[in-house]
Amino acid sequence: MKKPIRILSSTMDILGEIDNYESLFFIRSWHGIGSIELRMNRYKKYANTLLKDNLILVGIDLNKVFIIKHREIELDENGRATENWLIKGYALKSIVAQRITMPPSHTAYDNKSGSYETVIKHYVNNNLVNPGEVRRKIQQLIIADDLQRGGKISYSSRFKNVADEMSTLSLASGLGWDVTLDLVNKQWVFDVVVGRQLIAGQNVNPPVIFSPQFESLKSLQYAQSELNYKNVAIVAGQGEGVERRVIEVGSFNGLNRHEIFVDARDVEEVDDDGQSIPVQQIIQALTDRGQQQLNELLQEEYLEGQILTNSPFKYETDYDLGDIVTIQNKDWGVTMDARITEIKEVYEAAGFSIEATFGNSRPTLIQKIKQELSQISGEVRR
Repeated sequence: MKKPIRILSSTMDILGEIDNYESLFFIRSWHGIGSIELRMNRYKKYANTLLKDNLILVGIDLNKVFIIKHREIELDENGRATENWLIKGYALKSIVAQRITMPPSHTAYDNKSGSYETVIKHYVNNNLVNPGEVRRKIQQLIIADDLQRGGKISYSSRFKNVADEMSTLSLASGLGWDVTLDLVNKQWVFDVVVGRQLIAGQNVNPPVIFSPQFESLKSLQYAQSELNYKNVAIVAGQGEGVERRVIEVGSFNGLNRHEIFVDARDVEEVDDDGQSIPVQQIIQALTDRGQQQLNELLQEEYLEGQILTNSPFKYETDYDLGDIVTIQNKDWGVTMDARITEIKEVYEAAGFSIEATFGNSRPTLIQKIKQELSQISGEVRR
Protein backbone atom coordinates (compact mmCIF):
# COMPACT_ATOMS: atom_id res chain seq x y z
CA MET A 1 0.00 0.00 0.00
CA LYS A 2 1.39 3.37 -1.04
CA LYS A 3 1.51 6.13 1.54
CA PRO A 4 0.02 9.45 0.37
CA ILE A 5 2.31 12.46 0.21
CA ARG A 6 1.41 16.13 0.36
CA ILE A 7 3.24 18.78 -1.64
CA LEU A 8 3.67 22.09 0.16
CA SER A 9 5.18 25.41 -0.81
CA SER A 10 8.13 26.71 1.25
CA THR A 11 5.56 28.86 3.09
CA MET A 12 3.65 25.65 3.93
CA ASP A 13 0.61 26.14 1.71
CA ILE A 14 -0.74 22.76 0.54
CA LEU A 15 -0.45 22.45 -3.24
CA GLY A 16 -1.70 18.89 -3.72
CA GLU A 17 -1.94 15.33 -2.41
CA ILE A 18 -0.48 12.39 -4.33
CA ASP A 19 -0.89 8.65 -3.80
CA ASN A 20 -0.49 7.32 -7.37
CA TYR A 21 3.26 7.78 -7.79
CA GLU A 22 5.30 4.98 -9.37
CA SER A 23 7.73 4.50 -6.46
CA LEU A 24 9.00 6.30 -3.38
CA PHE A 25 11.75 5.72 -0.89
CA PHE A 26 13.26 7.94 1.74
CA ILE A 27 15.93 7.67 4.40
CA ARG A 28 15.61 9.07 7.91
CA SER A 29 18.94 9.70 9.64
CA TRP A 30 19.59 10.15 13.38
CA HIS A 31 23.04 11.75 13.22
CA GLY A 32 23.09 13.04 9.64
CA ILE A 33 20.70 14.23 6.93
CA GLY A 34 18.19 11.97 5.23
CA SER A 35 17.09 11.96 1.58
CA ILE A 36 14.15 11.13 -0.66
CA GLU A 37 13.64 9.77 -4.19
CA LEU A 38 10.28 9.81 -5.96
CA ARG A 39 9.25 8.62 -9.42
CA MET A 40 5.97 9.83 -10.91
CA ASN A 41 4.50 10.00 -14.37
CA ARG A 42 4.39 13.59 -15.57
CA TYR A 43 0.77 13.28 -16.80
CA LYS A 44 -0.67 12.43 -13.38
CA LYS A 45 -2.50 14.98 -11.26
CA TYR A 46 -0.31 17.31 -9.21
CA ALA A 47 2.90 16.14 -10.93
CA ASN A 48 3.35 19.80 -11.87
CA THR A 49 3.76 20.71 -8.17
CA LEU A 50 6.98 18.69 -7.89
CA LEU A 51 9.17 21.76 -8.22
CA LYS A 52 12.50 22.73 -6.68
CA ASP A 53 12.25 24.02 -3.09
CA ASN A 54 8.71 22.73 -2.59
CA LEU A 55 8.25 20.40 0.38
CA ILE A 56 7.17 16.75 0.42
CA LEU A 57 5.27 15.77 3.58
CA VAL A 58 4.94 12.00 3.95
CA GLY A 59 1.44 11.17 5.18
CA ILE A 60 0.74 13.32 8.22
CA ASP A 61 4.14 12.69 9.82
CA LEU A 62 5.46 16.17 10.57
CA ASN A 63 8.94 14.71 11.15
CA LYS A 64 9.07 13.23 7.64
CA VAL A 65 9.48 16.32 5.52
CA PHE A 66 11.81 16.73 2.54
CA ILE A 67 12.86 19.60 0.26
CA ILE A 68 12.90 18.98 -3.49
CA LYS A 69 16.37 19.80 -4.82
CA HIS A 70 16.56 17.89 -8.10
CA ARG A 71 14.26 16.75 -10.89
CA GLU A 72 14.90 15.11 -14.24
CA ILE A 73 12.97 13.39 -16.98
CA GLU A 74 13.68 11.44 -20.15
CA LEU A 75 11.65 10.09 -23.05
CA ASP A 76 12.05 6.59 -24.53
CA GLU A 77 10.27 4.51 -27.16
CA ASN A 78 7.41 3.74 -24.75
CA GLY A 79 6.27 7.37 -24.76
CA ARG A 80 3.80 8.69 -22.21
CA ALA A 81 3.71 5.47 -20.13
CA THR A 82 7.32 5.85 -18.99
CA GLU A 83 7.65 9.63 -19.12
CA ASN A 84 8.38 9.86 -15.43
CA TRP A 85 9.80 12.62 -13.29
CA LEU A 86 12.67 11.52 -11.06
CA ILE A 87 12.52 13.74 -7.98
CA LYS A 88 15.31 13.88 -5.40
CA GLY A 89 15.67 15.90 -2.24
CA TYR A 90 16.92 16.09 1.31
CA ALA A 91 15.28 16.03 4.73
CA LEU A 92 14.06 19.43 5.90
CA LYS A 93 16.89 19.57 8.42
CA SER A 94 19.27 19.92 5.46
CA ILE A 95 18.63 23.68 5.69
CA VAL A 96 21.18 23.64 8.53
CA ALA A 97 23.81 22.65 5.97
CA GLN A 98 23.28 26.00 4.20
CA ARG A 99 25.26 27.83 6.89
CA ILE A 100 28.74 27.75 8.35
CA THR A 101 29.63 28.63 11.92
CA MET A 102 30.58 32.30 11.92
CA PRO A 103 32.41 33.40 15.09
CA PRO A 104 31.40 36.64 16.82
CA SER A 105 33.28 39.72 15.60
CA HIS A 106 35.18 40.08 18.88
CA THR A 107 36.69 36.57 19.00
CA ALA A 108 38.34 34.11 16.61
CA TYR A 109 36.12 31.16 17.58
CA ASP A 110 32.53 30.70 18.63
CA ASN A 111 32.97 29.03 22.02
CA LYS A 112 30.14 27.50 24.02
CA SER A 113 29.98 25.40 27.20
CA GLY A 114 26.97 23.60 28.65
CA SER A 115 24.86 20.53 27.95
CA TYR A 116 25.08 18.99 24.49
CA GLU A 117 21.57 20.23 23.73
CA THR A 118 22.51 23.76 24.79
CA VAL A 119 25.62 23.73 22.60
CA ILE A 120 23.79 22.27 19.59
CA LYS A 121 21.04 24.87 19.78
CA HIS A 122 23.58 27.65 20.35
CA TYR A 123 25.15 27.12 16.90
CA VAL A 124 21.77 26.85 15.18
CA ASN A 125 20.60 30.03 16.90
CA ASN A 126 23.79 31.99 16.10
CA ASN A 127 23.89 31.02 12.44
CA LEU A 128 20.28 30.47 11.28
CA VAL A 129 17.74 31.88 13.74
CA ASN A 130 19.33 34.97 15.29
CA PRO A 131 22.58 35.54 13.37
CA GLY A 132 24.51 38.80 13.61
CA GLU A 133 23.97 39.34 9.88
CA VAL A 134 20.25 39.50 9.06
CA ARG A 135 20.80 38.07 5.55
CA ARG A 136 21.80 34.75 7.16
CA LYS A 137 18.48 34.40 9.01
CA ILE A 138 15.97 31.73 7.91
CA GLN A 139 12.63 33.34 8.65
CA GLN A 140 10.56 30.16 9.00
CA LEU A 141 12.94 28.51 11.49
CA ILE A 142 12.52 28.56 15.26
CA ILE A 143 14.21 26.55 18.02
CA ALA A 144 12.34 24.45 20.59
CA ASP A 145 12.94 25.14 24.28
CA ASP A 146 16.33 24.07 25.62
CA LEU A 147 15.83 21.21 28.10
CA GLN A 148 19.62 20.91 28.64
CA ARG A 149 19.74 17.22 27.77
CA GLY A 150 23.01 15.33 27.32
CA GLY A 151 26.26 15.57 29.28
CA LYS A 152 28.39 18.67 29.67
CA ILE A 153 30.81 19.84 26.99
CA SER A 154 33.00 22.77 25.98
CA TYR A 155 33.06 23.30 22.22
CA SER A 156 34.64 25.69 19.73
CA SER A 157 33.78 26.19 16.07
CA ARG A 158 34.98 28.43 13.26
CA PHE A 159 33.88 28.37 9.61
CA LYS A 160 32.59 24.78 9.86
CA ASN A 161 29.43 23.58 8.14
CA VAL A 162 26.70 23.72 10.78
CA ALA A 163 25.24 20.34 9.74
CA ASP A 164 28.67 18.71 10.09
CA GLU A 165 28.95 20.19 13.59
CA MET A 166 25.47 18.87 14.43
CA SER A 167 26.53 15.40 13.29
CA THR A 168 29.73 15.52 15.36
CA LEU A 169 27.87 16.61 18.50
CA SER A 170 25.13 14.05 17.84
CA LEU A 171 27.63 11.20 17.55
CA ALA A 172 29.36 12.28 20.75
CA SER A 173 26.17 12.64 22.79
CA GLY A 174 23.81 10.06 21.29
CA LEU A 175 21.20 12.80 20.82
CA GLY A 176 19.46 13.08 17.48
CA TRP A 177 18.46 16.34 15.80
CA ASP A 178 15.65 17.24 13.47
CA VAL A 179 13.55 19.99 11.90
CA THR A 180 9.80 19.36 11.92
CA LEU A 181 6.76 21.25 10.66
CA ASP A 182 4.40 23.37 12.71
CA LEU A 183 1.57 23.72 10.19
CA VAL A 184 -0.62 25.81 12.51
CA ASN A 185 1.96 28.57 12.90
CA LYS A 186 3.65 27.86 9.56
CA GLN A 187 7.07 27.42 11.14
CA TRP A 188 9.96 24.99 10.96
CA VAL A 189 11.01 23.78 14.41
CA PHE A 190 14.57 22.70 15.21
CA ASP A 191 14.96 20.37 18.18
CA VAL A 192 17.10 17.57 19.56
CA VAL A 193 15.60 14.11 19.98
CA VAL A 194 16.21 11.36 22.54
CA GLY A 195 15.95 7.66 21.66
CA ARG A 196 14.55 4.95 23.91
CA GLN A 197 16.48 2.13 25.58
CA LEU A 198 14.89 -1.08 24.22
CA ILE A 199 17.71 -3.62 24.60
CA ALA A 200 17.26 -7.12 25.97
CA GLY A 201 17.86 -7.29 29.73
CA GLN A 202 16.44 -3.88 30.67
CA ASN A 203 12.99 -3.73 32.28
CA VAL A 204 11.97 -0.10 31.75
CA ASN A 205 10.56 -0.61 28.22
CA PRO A 206 9.44 -3.74 26.37
CA PRO A 207 12.64 -5.06 24.73
CA VAL A 208 13.02 -5.21 20.96
CA ILE A 209 15.22 -7.99 19.57
CA PHE A 210 15.78 -8.13 15.83
CA SER A 211 16.76 -11.64 14.83
CA PRO A 212 16.04 -14.12 12.02
CA GLN A 213 15.29 -16.64 14.75
CA PHE A 214 12.53 -14.38 16.12
CA GLU A 215 11.11 -13.74 12.62
CA SER A 216 11.75 -10.00 12.89
CA LEU A 217 14.52 -9.73 10.27
CA LYS A 218 14.25 -10.68 6.61
CA SER A 219 17.95 -10.15 5.94
CA LEU A 220 21.04 -9.07 7.85
CA GLN A 221 24.48 -7.91 6.75
CA TYR A 222 27.27 -7.98 9.32
CA ALA A 223 30.85 -6.77 9.09
CA GLN A 224 33.58 -6.55 11.73
CA SER A 225 36.36 -4.23 10.68
CA GLU A 226 39.35 -2.26 11.88
CA LEU A 227 40.02 -0.57 8.53
CA ASN A 228 39.01 2.79 9.95
CA TYR A 229 39.52 2.15 13.67
CA LYS A 230 41.28 4.49 16.12
CA ASN A 231 41.20 4.32 19.91
CA VAL A 232 43.85 6.79 21.14
CA ALA A 233 43.88 10.49 20.30
CA ILE A 234 46.98 12.66 20.64
CA VAL A 235 45.42 16.11 21.00
CA ALA A 236 47.55 19.23 20.51
CA GLY A 237 46.32 22.60 21.71
CA GLN A 238 47.99 25.99 21.57
CA GLY A 239 51.73 26.68 21.61
CA GLU A 240 54.66 25.92 19.32
CA GLY A 241 57.21 23.10 19.32
CA VAL A 242 58.01 21.66 22.74
CA GLU A 243 55.89 24.39 24.32
CA ARG A 244 52.72 23.17 22.63
CA ARG A 245 50.12 21.73 25.01
CA VAL A 246 49.61 18.04 24.16
CA ILE A 247 47.39 15.50 25.91
CA GLU A 248 46.43 11.89 25.28
CA VAL A 249 42.88 10.50 25.22
CA GLY A 250 42.57 6.72 25.49
CA SER A 251 44.73 4.15 27.28
CA PHE A 252 45.26 1.21 24.92
CA ASN A 253 48.67 -0.48 24.67
CA GLY A 254 50.83 -2.45 22.26
CA LEU A 255 49.22 -4.04 19.21
CA ASN A 256 45.76 -2.98 20.38
CA ARG A 257 46.70 0.72 20.25
CA HIS A 258 45.58 2.74 17.18
CA GLU A 259 46.56 6.41 17.32
CA ILE A 260 45.20 9.54 15.67
CA PHE A 261 46.47 13.12 15.82
CA VAL A 262 43.92 15.86 16.54
CA ASP A 263 44.85 19.47 15.89
CA ALA A 264 42.96 21.49 18.53
CA ARG A 265 44.85 24.74 18.25
CA ASP A 266 41.49 26.53 18.28
CA VAL A 267 40.87 25.59 21.93
CA GLU A 268 41.31 28.95 23.62
CA GLU A 269 43.53 29.51 26.66
CA VAL A 270 42.38 33.11 27.18
CA ASP A 271 38.73 34.20 27.51
CA ASP A 272 37.03 37.08 25.72
CA ASP A 273 38.14 39.48 28.49
CA GLY A 274 41.81 38.56 28.10
CA GLN A 275 41.88 36.49 31.30
CA SER A 276 43.69 33.13 31.44
CA ILE A 277 41.36 30.13 31.38
CA PRO A 278 42.07 27.61 34.21
CA VAL A 279 44.35 24.78 33.06
CA GLN A 280 41.84 22.13 34.20
CA GLN A 281 39.20 23.68 31.95
CA ILE A 282 41.60 23.74 28.98
CA ILE A 283 42.51 20.08 29.54
CA GLN A 284 38.83 19.15 29.66
CA ALA A 285 38.17 20.99 26.39
CA LEU A 286 41.09 19.17 24.71
CA THR A 287 39.85 15.86 26.11
CA ASP A 288 36.36 16.51 24.74
CA ARG A 289 37.83 17.30 21.34
CA GLY A 290 39.83 14.08 21.26
CA GLN A 291 36.86 12.01 22.35
CA GLN A 292 34.65 13.60 19.70
CA GLN A 293 37.14 12.58 17.01
CA LEU A 294 37.41 9.04 18.39
CA ASN A 295 33.63 8.69 18.45
CA GLU A 296 33.70 8.92 14.66
CA LEU A 297 36.33 6.18 14.41
CA LEU A 298 35.46 3.70 17.17
CA GLN A 299 32.86 1.72 15.23
CA GLU A 300 34.18 -1.73 14.48
CA GLU A 301 30.95 -3.57 13.74
CA TYR A 302 28.42 -2.65 11.06
CA LEU A 303 24.93 -4.09 10.87
CA GLU A 304 22.38 -3.43 8.15
CA GLY A 305 19.15 -5.36 7.83
CA GLN A 306 15.76 -5.52 6.18
CA ILE A 307 13.05 -5.70 8.81
CA LEU A 308 10.05 -7.92 8.14
CA THR A 309 6.94 -5.82 7.61
CA ASN A 310 4.92 -8.42 9.52
CA SER A 311 7.49 -8.48 12.32
CA PRO A 312 6.26 -8.95 15.91
CA PHE A 313 7.47 -5.37 16.47
CA LYS A 314 5.49 -2.48 15.01
CA TYR A 315 7.46 0.34 13.40
CA GLU A 316 7.04 3.74 15.09
CA THR A 317 5.22 2.10 18.02
CA ASP A 318 7.50 -0.60 19.41
CA TYR A 319 10.64 0.90 17.85
CA ASP A 320 11.68 3.96 15.86
CA LEU A 321 14.70 5.82 14.56
CA GLY A 322 17.15 6.55 17.40
CA ASP A 323 16.06 3.73 19.70
CA ILE A 324 18.70 1.33 21.05
CA VAL A 325 17.74 -2.28 20.32
CA THR A 326 19.31 -5.74 20.40
CA ILE A 327 20.32 -7.43 17.13
CA GLN A 328 21.08 -11.12 17.20
CA ASN A 329 21.98 -13.97 14.88
CA LYS A 330 22.69 -17.07 16.93
CA ASP A 331 24.03 -19.00 13.93
CA TRP A 332 26.76 -16.35 13.45
CA GLY A 333 27.42 -15.97 17.17
CA VAL A 334 26.58 -12.28 16.91
CA THR A 335 24.64 -10.33 19.55
CA MET A 336 24.84 -6.53 19.58
CA ASP A 337 23.08 -3.68 21.31
CA ALA A 338 23.01 -0.75 18.88
CA ARG A 339 21.11 2.41 18.05
CA ILE A 340 18.93 2.52 14.94
CA THR A 341 20.75 5.33 13.13
CA GLU A 342 19.05 5.14 9.73
CA ILE A 343 15.71 3.85 8.50
CA LYS A 344 14.82 3.53 4.84
CA GLU A 345 11.12 3.31 3.97
CA VAL A 346 10.34 1.93 0.50
CA TYR A 347 6.94 2.21 -1.21
CA GLU A 348 6.59 0.37 -4.55
CA ALA A 349 3.96 -1.49 -6.51
CA ALA A 350 5.21 -4.68 -4.87
CA GLY A 351 4.49 -3.29 -1.41
CA PHE A 352 6.12 -1.61 1.58
CA SER A 353 9.47 -2.52 3.13
CA ILE A 354 11.80 -1.17 5.81
CA GLU A 355 15.59 -1.26 5.89
CA ALA A 356 17.59 -0.24 8.95
CA THR A 357 21.17 0.59 9.84
CA PHE A 358 22.19 -0.33 13.37
CA GLY A 359 25.07 1.68 14.83
CA ASN A 360 27.25 3.72 12.51
CA SER A 361 26.93 3.10 8.81
CA ARG A 362 30.03 2.17 6.85
CA PRO A 363 32.00 5.32 6.06
CA THR A 364 31.70 6.58 2.50
CA LEU A 365 34.69 7.74 0.45
CA ILE A 366 33.82 11.38 1.20
CA GLN A 367 33.59 10.64 4.93
CA LYS A 368 36.97 8.90 4.83
CA ILE A 369 38.54 11.89 3.07
CA LYS A 370 37.08 14.24 5.69
CA GLN A 371 38.45 12.05 8.47
CA GLU A 372 41.89 12.03 6.86
CA LEU A 373 41.86 15.81 6.44
CA SER A 374 40.90 16.26 10.10
CA GLN A 375 44.10 14.43 11.07
CA ILE A 376 46.42 16.82 9.20
CA SER A 377 48.75 18.37 11.70
CA GLY A 378 48.61 22.06 12.38
CA GLU A 379 52.26 22.09 13.45
CA VAL A 380 54.36 24.97 12.16
CA ARG A 381 57.72 23.77 10.89
CA ARG A 382 60.74 25.90 11.63
